[in-house]
Amino acid sequence: MLAELRRLLPQTPVIYAADLAGLPYGEKSEAQIAARVAGLLGRMSERYKPRLACIACNTASTIALGMVREVLEMPIVGTVPAIKPAAEMTETGVIGLLGTAATIRQAYVDKLEAEFAHDKALLRHAAPGLVEAAEAKLRGEPVDMAVIKAAADALRAMPDGQNIDTVVLACTHFPLLCAELQAAFGDGVRLIDGAAGIARRIAHLTEGQPFAPDPSSRFVVTGDLQSAQALLPALENHGFSSIEPF
Repeated sequence: MLAELRRLLPQTPVIYAADLAGLPYGEKSEAQIAARVAGLLGRMSERYKPRLACIACNTASTIALGMVREVLEMPIVGTVPAIKPAAEMTETGVIGLLGTAATIRQAYVDKLEAEFAHDKALLRHAAPGLVEAAEAKLRGEPVDMAVIKAAADALRAMPDGQNIDTVVLACTHFPLLCAELQAAFGDGVRLIDGAAGIARRIAHLTEGQPFAPDPSSRFVVTGDLQSAQALLPALENHGFSSIEPF
């Protein structure tokens, strides 16, 4: 998603916060996630005074978006599974959805399905191993293709799964594995995520707003700074040159 945002707003300063100490979100309870997201965004709002915040996590957005919007006085953009565009794209009427355990069980996802894919088959699978695989890839480590294949095979094994022609990547980690997932599903399956739409939404909300001529972006992390160093090479192309603790 950061790549899409940079494509539309290349000079906009971004504070990119990685909550490494809180991972994995997808295995936490709804109450734990809501409290953590609200606390982190509240502290970031006080410290950095941003004009807009994006919750770049499907799990956190489906659980905490409404609550955070009620308490913070700035626009909050969420990231939710791209079920609507998937329903418009599918030709077989069978859509796969890969997400975390917390995301796929949310009523928010049920609502999206009922509103936009009520006449389709939406097959959901929790694939927490893909989060770890994406983190490994970011750090320059080898990707375990067995984990990728297991996720694809699990969707295919569901009733009508062989007819899947569109797969929603319902976790912001998963697009990092597009090449590997495409190889596992084959060329006949389209992968879709919400990154482009979210970037357009941010661009719309900040349209006409001036930014400093020489903005500086910041990469901040919770947890172990030493571990976070391995992420820096992947972020340097997006304007981040150092890591700060948060």
